[in-house]
Amino acid sequence: MSETLEPLVLIDTITKPPAPLGLLAELTHRCPLRCTYCSNPLELETRSTELDTLTWERVFAQAADMGVIHVHLSGGEPTARKDIAQLVGAAAQAGLYTNLITSGVGVSMDTLDAMLAVGLDHIQLSMQGADAGVTEQVGGMKGAFERKEAFAHAVVERGVPLTLNAVIHRTNIHQVPQMVQKALDLGAKRLEVAHTQYYGWALKNRAQLMPERKDVDRTIEEIEEARERLKGRLAIDAVFPDYYARYPKLCNGGWGLRTFSVTPSGVMLPCHAAQTIKHLEFWSVREHSLAEIWENSPAFNAYRGTDWMPEPCRSCERKHVDLGGCRCQALALTGDAGNTDPVCIKSPLHDAIGELARTESEVALPGPSTYRQFRSADGRTP
Repeated sequence: MSETLEPLVLIDTITKPPAPLGLLAELTHRCPLRCTYCSNPLELETRSTELDTLTWERVFAQAADMGVIHVHLSGGEPTARKDIAQLVGAAAQAGLYTNLITSGVGVSMDTLDAMLAVGLDHIQLSMQGADAGVTEQVGGMKGAFERKEAFAHAVVERGVPLTLNAVIHRTNIHQVPQMVQKALDLGAKRLEVAHTQYYGWALKNRAQLMPERKDVDRTIEEIEEARERLKGRLAIDAVFPDYYARYPKLCNGGWGLRTFSVTPSGVMLPCHAAQTIKHLEFWSVREHSLAEIWENSPAFNAYRGTDWMPEPCRSCERKHVDLGGCRCQALALTGDAGNTDPVCIKSPLHDAIGELARTESEVALPGPSTYRQFRSADGRTP
């Protein structure tokens, strides 16, 4: 795991943030899969709260005006929206590079062709496992593996760049070499091997998902070997588990510095998990422009730059490199979003986090997973 990073912020007080580069548009939380690692919030937003087509079109236009280059159309499953082709077209018309993040399950060929006709640039397909058994175990849906394969073939046949995204955890970590081969077989241009980041449903299922350190180390070796062997044929990106790291990752490229998210109901966030930080005030695109939120909202300014930092971050030589790590992870593991990310070796809780990961990963039968699902206040599925 490389820890060599260029400084992101060279000043402590940011009076005017740089223009954002990317937008994660969470069009809906609806999804045919029920993945145990899903990073959507536990309180999923229902169809009735979703932004309408015209509002999303305004969001895309404002994002482009701010300097955003690319939009990731995500969810949930973004193609669950009947207006998905219209939304793709609006983003493309605004001048944004459009990337559809999809399960590939239930996407008709008519819908695929309609999206391509209006300017869809790239497709990222989720990969729960390298075979039907693991895919079904993780995603909770029979037949999903075969549907994904058929969708991938259809994408490649149409000449569209395809990335496979494999979220890695205890259930599928043994399949990394097979996932590499599957990416080759399907004609993907890129494979993302991303170990689970513990937010949302993944945090709830952490004990069931946490891999052992020896398996993580083996995965690193497998990826490095595959990168060298397949250079020029398949690009492989990798994200390794925070809990086994020595230093934290940048929080979404730097809190309020490079990218932002918009939830299905229109709340604009510095990162997709930011609403777990309950004391922050988040503004909605229904009442404010994107530029106003980006520059002036309390939530975006709360942890922007380095002025907010406590010790040991404030005096650390890496404070302009990782900006103190992830605020949502600091909250989840220490109870205070303002603390040093405990993944960092300089955190007083670093050893405890490593022990937590070791303990959870070595439990042979950690108990049943909780599958992602909508629930109403009385416990029924709406």
